[in-house]
Amino acid sequence: MKWEISKQFDFCYGHRVWSQSLDKSFALDDCLECRHLHGHQGKVIVHLSSDSLKDGMITDFKHLNWFKKFIDDTIDHKFILDLNDPLYSTILPTYTDKADLIYFDDNFYIPNIDKLKEEPDHIREYIESFVVVDFVPTSENLAKWFLDIVSKKMAKLDIKLCKVELYETPKSKAVVSV
Repeated sequence: MKWEISKQFDFCYGHRVWSQSLDKSFALDDCLECRHLHGHQGKVIVHLSSDSLKDGMITDFKHLNWFKKFIDDTIDHKFILDLNDPLYSTILPTYTDKADLIYFDDNFYIPNIDKLKEEPDHIREYIESFVVVDFVPTSENLAKWFLDIVSKKMAKLDIKLCKVELYETPKSKAVVSV
């Protein structure tokens, strides 16, 4: 027998898929909308599985509260920007050197705000609105990033993550499975 549970997390985010290309014979036009700076009302669903239960559960849903905090504190209402995006130096010109960023073990960076202490509030608020990653922030890559983060943490409880679903819109999602 196999059991599976899931928990959903909602958030707003922006991104730019600078590597987007289209085949006009399938897309019907060649408008590269995802190359523009844009945002989404995202939803990520984390699926955990087990062949056995402990105390009648795979795990308590509360064991995913840390992920809600991560989403709320790190991703919600932020713009996810790829370090390799050709517009990176235009969008964050003060942070073109990785030494100007603070790295987190979950494979993302944030601008080092200490660098801007003398700047006006509106500049600091602009800089604080970015999460920097080292991959093109497509739905597929973001789903994989979330999968890696959750897998690493839940392994400490010996809980298996079986898949992550990332809804970019109510009708468009990416799924990555272990």
